[in-house]
Amino acid sequence: MSDDHIAHLNKIVNEFTQLASVKYVTGQKEHGGNLWEKEGLLDMAIDEAIDQVIYLLTLKKQLENDKVV
Repeated sequence: MSDDHIAHLNKIVNEFTQLASVKYVTGQKEHGGNLWEKEGLLDMAIDEAIDQVIYLLTLKKQLENDKVV
């Protein structure tokens, strides 16, 4: 990998770490308990995946409408 690839990867990893930390802390405040002990986690994850597809399809349509694709 080139230095540019490594720099790009580091930016992605750093941004993910920041976003994931904020999301985790927020979820802990809202829901409490221990995530690793929650029942129904698979179904919750599936719901999140469905939400993601809905957001992505909606964003795609917004970009198409703005001719920014």
